[in-house]
Amino acid sequence: MDALAIEHAGVRQRFLSYPEDIRKKLLSLRELVLEVAAEAGDIGSLEETLKWGEPSYISRIGSTVRIDWKEKTPRQYAMYFHCGTKLVATFRELYRDDLCFEGNRAIVFGVDEAFDRDALRHCVELALRYHKLKRLPMLGA
Repeated sequence: MDALAIEHAGVRQRFLSYPEDIRKKLLSLRELVLEVAAEAGDIGSLEETLKWGEPSYISRIGSTVRIDWKEKTPRQYAMYFHCGTKLVATFRELYRDDLCFEGNRAIVFGVDEAFDRDALRHCVELALRYHKLKRLPMLGA
């Protein structure tokens, strides 16, 4: 995936600002989010924008998914979720042995570590459908 192919100018510039090795990892997360949205029939179109300076993905029936890397923690990057939801608590319950979490707001990835893509895909799907699922125990998972 090429950062230059991103339509939203601000998002494109943000991806281009990351170190090359990190950019590849974040573009891989972006691709996963876009794939999940495209494969799920009820999510519909996804808005790609910047929120808090981070590439963000918003569905009409879900909660925002953001991705970013921070200079203060150069050996990790993350996927962020709205901390006022029960998303990360649910993800932790489902995938505590498969993914690494930060508080109630993020799934964190080590730059040199592999992660369970299937588990992450499921988390992204739940986030992008959140408003339809939030009243269900464990988000219907």
